[in-house]
Amino acid sequence: MGRGKARVVSDAVLREERSPGRASMTGSRILVAGVGNVFLGDDGFGVAVAGRLAEDPPASATVADFGIRGVHLAYELMNGYDVLVLVDAVARGEEPGTVSVLEPDLAAIEPAVDLDGHGMNPDSVLASCVGFGVPLRRALVVGCEPADCSYRWGLTEPVAESVDAAAAVVRELVAELASPDTVRGTS
Repeated sequence: MGRGKARVVSDAVLREERSPGRASMTGSRILVAGVGNVFLGDDGFGVAVAGRLAEDPPASATVADFGIRGVHLAYELMNGYDVLVLVDAVARGEEPGTVSVLEPDLAAIEPAVDLDGHGMNPDSVLASCVGFGVPLRRALVVGCEPADCSYRWGLTEPVAESVDAAAAVVRELVAELASPDTVRGTS
């Protein structure tokens, strides 16, 4: 699978120095969580990326495939991670296979304490984390525009071709978040 067709767009603040109010992430515990349902075609994108990253995991992060186990992800986040990098299929109206980096505003998430133990909805997981008082300082979403999330096995061609690109983006984010050279207020 090549990465030639993947297009990466970003809505996230990726560098600490461009975000003057944010505390330094140096020394942070980082969790990379691949999520999605492999029986729903492109919805399994996060699982595929987690599998690719597990072959040679970034040294500064824990990488895990949570599939559709949202409650397990919420429980894992209670172990003291500062940063969550969530990898998932994300429909944004882009061309299928487009990889996006998004940063949800954790302060704007309404707290919740109801979580389906067998389902995975990243919004619900984050809301439950807020409701349970999980001290998550930052969350980033590395998403891929799906082409087909119907009942089927396997990723479509454009999404499968984006797995390596998304893995590279995750590695870049982890390296940047863990870098001792990342200092607030410098460029």
